Amino acid sequence: MFEQFIKERQYLQNVSPRTIEWYRESFKWLVEPQPKQSDLKAFVIRMREKGLKASSCNNRIRAVNAYLQWLESDLRVPQLKEEQRVLPTFNVEDIQKIAAWKPKDYCGRRLHTLVLALADTGCRIDELLSLRWTEVDFNNLLVTITGKGGKQRKVPFSFALRKHLCRFKHEHQLVFATRQGKKLGRRDVLRDVKKLCTKLGVRAPERTLHSFRHTFAINYLRRGGNVFYLQRCLGHSSLDMTKRYCAVLTEDLSAIHEKISLLA
Repeated sequence: MFEQFIKERQYLQNVSPRTIEWYRESFKWLVEPQPKQSDLKAFVIRMREKGLKASSCNNRIRAVNAYLQWLESDLRVPQLKEEQRVLPTFNVEDIQKIAAWKPKDYCGRRLHTLVLALADTGCRIDELLSLRWTEVDFNNLLVTITGKGGKQRKVPFSFALRKHLCRFKHEHQLVFATRQGKKLGRRDVLRDVKKLCTKLGVRAPERTLHSFRHTFAINYLRRGGNVFYLQRCLGHSSLDMTKRYCAVLTEDLSAIHEKISLLA
């Protein structure tokens, strides 16, 4: 039953390989392919006993609920209450340090350009690792990104990033390719970014690669960007996903309070 569900998602809905992997990992926690209410409770308890955080459990619960809907079951697993944590981001000085770095070889230039692209576009790491030169419009400063579910969107980039992309341009089809023209591995990129942060004295936040996306989104809104435009840039299917970035950071609240305080 699990495999039939995955096949339909793969071939009928064209979900990505990473989504397929997510389904498989999630179903490892669910023993019964046609679960009862007691099986679903045991599914959650099993994850909690192994020490999974509420956010990690909810990630797998979403996959199981999609499976239950496919089964046409009335059962659903309720989401666990999560801690409201501040989104991990880089600060502006960190991005400036990375931008000022002068790499001397191909691998260094590739890493530098990739990191700047993450910070400048807010794209997911896999979206950029799959990007081809034919999808880069240098004249109009746009990249055509293929996101989740094979959905395409146009994302703008800056003049500064265009300079780096022009200098880095090579003969392979993929923009961020290996020397043999193959797609880079996400884990290899994460390893290299962390090494670069250590080298430059930059604090690498949690979920380092995705933190560039958080940094882009928060600074976009902080500088007066429109939340609807941000939703399109990020490729979010609903505005609710984008609204989490509207939660003003602590330092913003402090700055505003100084202006409006009756005692200031």
